[in-house]
Amino acid sequence: MLDKLLGRAELKARIEELEDEKHHLERQLEAESDRRADAVSDKQAAEERINRLEDRIAELEDRVERSQQRGERDREPRRTESLRGDRLDSVLGRLESVETGREGALSAAIADDNTLPDTVTTAVDDDCAGVIRGAAPTLYYTDDAGLLSVALRPPIMPDGFTAWDDRFDIDREWFQPVDRLVFAVVRADVCAVGVYEDGERVDFEGFESSVKSEHSKGGFSQSRFERIRDEQIDEHLDDSADLIETLIEDSDPDRVVLTGEEVIVGELAELADHTASTDAGGKPADAIEHAFADFWTTRLVAV
Repeated sequence: MLDKLLGRAELKARIEELEDEKHHLERQLEAESDRRADAVSDKQAAEERINRLEDRIAELEDRVERSQQRGERDREPRRTESLRGDRLDSVLGRLESVETGREGALSAAIADDNTLPDTVTTAVDDDCAGVIRGAAPTLYYTDDAGLLSVALRPPIMPDGFTAWDDRFDIDREWFQPVDRLVFAVVRADVCAVGVYEDGERVDFEGFESSVKSEHSKGGFSQSRFERIRDEQIDEHLDDSADLIETLIEDSDPDRVVLTGEEVIVGELAELADHTASTDAGGKPADAIEHAFADFWTTRLVAV
């Protein structure tokens, strides 16, 4: 009665309500703490698993790297050699002399270093396949007994093919300047053109043009210098094209090969059956000898 009169009953009721609310909040807080603890535990467990996975990945990557290093060593060719002249002729003769049983000799022209023909991958093991890929574009020769395995990169690559036969498929035109040939080397200031019969030069013409090589201090502007130089080069290319066309008309060759600076060759490419870049320098006679030897070189890779 006294509590009621003094208003304490109402306060006590309010305190009880607050106590209940506090207890409820404490339970919520405890539950939240448990959830947070579980979340922390889950996070820690996940981090530990990530760490284990990262360690495993690092271990596997290390194994892959070691395997690749071993593989690279295993895939090294037995030997390599640049072939030309008599040495090339001798090697080709040996390959041509090989005779096997029916479908015992595999010949393959491989242009793509990423994808080997199924016929080749079936015939060789992984180590040999790696060497062949490294040699591409190439011609590959092997026999069904595994006695011979060699890749040759000729000056003129044929279209891709694979063939099992009793002999290797070798066309001398891929490797050597057989029959009648017009061979030219053109630089921005030099043109040299030769006519060849089975590799022997029977005619030759060449010339040098005056082309400005650098801009001296003073005088006309850089832009005018470049314009004059471009005009000189264009005139030189016109004269070179005229000379090449003249010798083609006069000699009626079986093939025309054009070599020289890559940009220059691109401008005259329509005149030739085959083109290649070369760093052959010097006077016209020296340039054509250098370029001719460079072009007719075959790279041998013993697999």
